[in-house]
Amino acid sequence: LRKIALSHEESRELASFGLLTRKPLLTVFNLGEGQKPIEVSLDHPSVSLMGKLEMEIAQLGPDDAAVFMQEYGIQELGLSRMIRLSYDLLQLQSFFTVGEDEVRAWTVDRGATAVEAAGAIHTDLQHGFVRAEVVAYDDLLELGGMTEAKSRGKLRLEGKEYVVKDGDIVHVRFNL
Repeated sequence: LRKIALSHEESRELASFGLLTRKPLLTVFNLGEGQKPIEVSLDHPSVSLMGKLEMEIAQLGPDDAAVFMQEYGIQELGLSRMIRLSYDLLQLQSFFTVGEDEVRAWTVDRGATAVEAAGAIHTDLQHGFVRAEVVAYDDLLELGGMTEAKSRGKLRLEGKEYVVKDGDIVHVRFNL
């Protein structure tokens, strides 16, 4: 059923059955150390990773991990690829909220509006939504902070219909 094109209403009706053949599929190959990646033609995404080796790398500090990865010829950890592929399969994206003492990532469907993103944080924010202050992640990194982003015009006010982009930093203004 995964390969059959259905209308939005047909998909919604079938979703209540929880059919496995309608679920997105990702195959993960767990390789042994030194084993070459498996080259197989599948009709769905797949990723090869060396679970034991990557677990050991994850326990190292950043500098040691970089040396270890270079030594084994690992460009990107398989876990990172698997997460990225999973987000793509499920049509998900992340946005961030930034406070003085906390930075938090929130997951929403791709194409979610600012109001829907506010609802992912808390339903009260969705009900009382007024506006969202938004800055792109890359702009924030480049400029070094929210104050600089605001002074350079990169922090913008967006309304209810704004479609949140992957990596946006969002501050929700609301009134109940």
